[in-house]
Amino acid sequence: MKIICIGRNYAAHIEELKNERPEHPVIFLKPDTAILLKKQPFFIPEFSNDVHHEVELLIKVKKIGKHIDRKFAHTYYDEIGLGIDFTARDLQTQLKEKGLPWEKAKAFDGAAVIGNFLPKNEFKDVNNIQFQLKKNGSVVQEGNTSLLLWKIDELIEYVSKYFTLKIGDIIFTGTPAGVAKVNPNDTLTGYIEEKEVFSIKVK
Repeated sequence: MKIICIGRNYAAHIEELKNERPEHPVIFLKPDTAILLKKQPFFIPEFSNDVHHEVELLIKVKKIGKHIDRKFAHTYYDEIGLGIDFTARDLQTQLKEKGLPWEKAKAFDGAAVIGNFLPKNEFKDVNNIQFQLKKNGSVVQEGNTSLLLWKIDELIEYVSKYFTLKIGDIIFTGTPAGVAKVNPNDTLTGYIEEKEVFSIKVK
C-alpha cells in the first residue's frame, strides 16, 4: 500500500506559498509508516517548529492498473475520503532551497491523517465535492474538487504512467489555500460536505 500525494493542485494554494504553477502534476510519496493511527494524537516532531496542516480529498484505489486511460479512470475507485498532509514547512523550505527531496518534511511518522471513507455513489458529481477543515471549531481551510487544476480522473491517468496502482493505494489530491501552523492542544476536524470524517488532537 502506498500513499501518492499531489502538490500544487489548487491555484490559490500555489499563490499563498508563492510557488510556480507547474506544467504537470507534482507527485511525491509517503510510506505507510506516515499514517497516523486511528484514535491517536498527532505529535509535533522535535525537528520542526512550523508544522502546517494541509487538508486534502482522498481517493482509495480498488483494483490494479497501469497506463490507465482517463475514460476508464472512474472504474478504479469507489470511495472518497479526507485527510491531512502534515508538512514541516521550515524543513521543507530548507530542502527546497538546496534542491533536495521533500520526504523528511512530508513523509515523517504520523504525517498522513486518513479519515473515514464514503461511497462514491453518495456524491452526484466527484468534480463538485465540498470539504473543509476546522481548527478548534473554526473553519481554516475550504475546498471543492471543482477547483482542482487536475481533476481526479486526470490524476489517475497521469500517476498510472509512472506507478502501477494497486488495491488499497491512496491518492491525496492536493490542498486548497489556508494552510497554517498547528500548535499543541489544537483539535483538527475534517468534513466532506456535512459529514465529519476525522477529528484529531495535536500534542
